[in-house]
Amino acid sequence: MSITKKVSVLAVGLGMVGTLAACGSSSDDTGHGSGDSRTVTLVSHDSWAVSKDVIAAFEKNSGYKVKVLEDGDAGQAVNKAILTKDNPQGDVFFGVDNTLLSRALDNGLFQPYEAKGLDLVLPRYRADQDKHRVTPVDTGDICVNYDKAYFDKHGLTPPKSFDDLVEPEYKDLLVTENAGSSSPGLGFLLGTAARYGDDGWQDYWKKLKANGVKVVDGWEQAYNEEFSGSSGGKKAKGDRPLVVSYASSPPAEVVYADPQPATAPTGVADGTCFRQVEYAGLLSNAENPGGGKALLDFMLSKTFQDDMPLNMFVYPVREGAQVPESFRKFGPQAQDPETLDPAKIADNRDQWVKSWTSLVLK
Repeated sequence: MSITKKVSVLAVGLGMVGTLAACGSSSDDTGHGSGDSRTVTLVSHDSWAVSKDVIAAFEKNSGYKVKVLEDGDAGQAVNKAILTKDNPQGDVFFGVDNTLLSRALDNGLFQPYEAKGLDLVLPRYRADQDKHRVTPVDTGDICVNYDKAYFDKHGLTPPKSFDDLVEPEYKDLLVTENAGSSSPGLGFLLGTAARYGDDGWQDYWKKLKANGVKVVDGWEQAYNEEFSGSSGGKKAKGDRPLVVSYASSPPAEVVYADPQPATAPTGVADGTCFRQVEYAGLLSNAENPGGGKALLDFMLSKTFQDDMPLNMFVYPVREGAQVPESFRKFGPQAQDPETLDPAKIADNRDQWVKSWTSLVLK
């Protein structure tokens, strides 16, 4: 759901990530704690965010200071973590999702740890249950979002499905992220593979390319620069009224608007959704495994899980965690999202991305 993101502009706008980074103790040039066993370092994609009072309570109760290192989009962050696994930047990595999980596990990125509270995680979100190398943290749906004002102005019905996106009336309207470097971009690709199968997804992308789909590097650029319906996109004069983002993006546009509108300015094409689950794990060569384990326990606590939705705009995975009313009203989870078996993703992901790159980017 890295909950792709995720809706990182909101966290950045509130300065939360910067606040967290300031909580860390002294570090060396790599940013890793310089042998300070009371500092626990979290490596994440750009969308990590948590309320100041919640992280302060963790630091007070655990005795650890939290240092956060952001490493770009989820795909980039995972790849870098794998390359540096022998001398990791931190103790815990957050933001590997079900689209990239097998790559992280196959490369030995994480060491086993069964986090406290795992028994309270909804079973459908658990993974690697024999070794417990990752802890589920959040979930969300990668979906096409649309700019309501654009479609009202032009008298068009917004698309509802993957099939709709290749119709002539939506030519040159969609922007998506690079499937090779972005988790929402990869999730969208996997959604089409799930929808059209091994023999049909490439033909679908040929049609989508012919219909003028635009591909950019990551979610931040797609949503906050190219998409005409987001607050950031309006400022940047974005001209694409369709974007690959999240089902929880519309409530974000409401919650952080001033004044708040009665309805969300953006909507979701429910027939384009792919279910994402994000995980965290204790890095194999963590300098502070004790602190890492405490942080993983905290991420499954009800306090964190209740706090998370309105900070990272994802859904909690713990039973009984609170879901904000704005989510239920403006960004409910998809009723029938596309899914793929993790083993199928593992067997096909790299070849699918390679084929997609040749087909769409060249």
